[in-house]
Amino acid sequence: MAKLKKTNKAKKVAPEGYESPNDFFNSVFSDKKMIWMGQNTNHLHSDDFISNAMIKCVESKEYCKYPPPEGFPHLQNLILKDLGLEDMDILITAGGTESLYVCISEIVEPHHNVITCDPGYLIIDEFASRFSNEIRSIPIYNEECGYKLTPKLLKKHMDDNTRLVILIDPLNPLGTAYTKEEIEEFALIAEENDLYILHDITYKDFARNHFSIAKYAPNHSITIFSFSKIFGMAGLRIGAVITTSELIDCVRSALINDLGTNLIAQAGAIAALESKPKWIDRIVNTTRSNQRLIKEMVDKIPDISIVAYPSDGNMLAIDIEKTGINPVDLESYLLEKKIFTRRGKYTSKRFGDKYLRVSFSVPENQLKVFIDEFPKAIEELR
Repeated sequence: MAKLKKTNKAKKVAPEGYESPNDFFNSVFSDKKMIWMGQNTNHLHSDDFISNAMIKCVESKEYCKYPPPEGFPHLQNLILKDLGLEDMDILITAGGTESLYVCISEIVEPHHNVITCDPGYLIIDEFASRFSNEIRSIPIYNEECGYKLTPKLLKKHMDDNTRLVILIDPLNPLGTAYTKEEIEEFALIAEENDLYILHDITYKDFARNHFSIAKYAPNHSITIFSFSKIFGMAGLRIGAVITTSELIDCVRSALINDLGTNLIAQAGAIAALESKPKWIDRIVNTTRSNQRLIKEMVDKIPDISIVAYPSDGNMLAIDIEKTGINPVDLESYLLEKKIFTRRGKYTSKRFGDKYLRVSFSVPENQLKVFIDEFPKAIEELR
């Protein structure tokens, strides 16, 4: 039998008791009593603006047709207006993950290196490893750098072959975000060294403040937009890439999905942006209130702490290293209590044994179940 070509993507290990990762996620998804605090998804949309738009689209049977291959212009314009980037170009994609892949595949050559951070969104490292010579994953799990990739760290680790720098802002899994001064300095570094900053702003609407690098270095930046989090549309897989027309032309050639992104999802996305002023404050305020409740709970338990507080995302990391508890065991214990969280190894190769990641854009009654069960879990597993 001919040898099959494989990528460098790390093999996913199924949690104990499951035949495969897919088997695990199917089990978690199918359990209607499960409290979903493991994937940074948003469960706070109590109105029907988005769902009604998609239902109307289904009833019209428009799904029999292909949508425009690069997205409906109305949706494109709404995204650009939301970001204040009306002078940029845009492609609608099947989620932010597709945007990440097509951008990395077109920008990076084999002799280049890519700078990421650890902890971070490891799928980006996996994508970059398919196209570049080296992934420089900079350790940022320390107070000195503020638990984020700083301009100082970038200067220390970059060289003439650095082509792409990944900024997840706010950062999954720690929730750290960038100041205006830091974004301006990153922009200057990109322009002076002719490299690109890929600015993943998936969680930007949860942040207290957010600054777009595209406004400071438009010719050296790519913005990744997602509907999965603040809009609560994770399962619909819709996002976008925003950059200059020149770069969009390059990315366009890498698109596999050239018959367009799910038009029902696009109908929902249009309604999401048009209705955003009606629900954004409520969802953000509830999310921040939930975070405060978690902080109050954590402060009462010896030997654990929130890594970066307050988080500017809808997730945070709880450091449990001093307890001697393995995050895998803590994740499993909570799962038995119908609470889905994520072990640190999901977002960090170096530091994954130190923390549990918890997302908190869930109804308060569900959050209170977590607050009740978490201290019991720590006491039981010590």
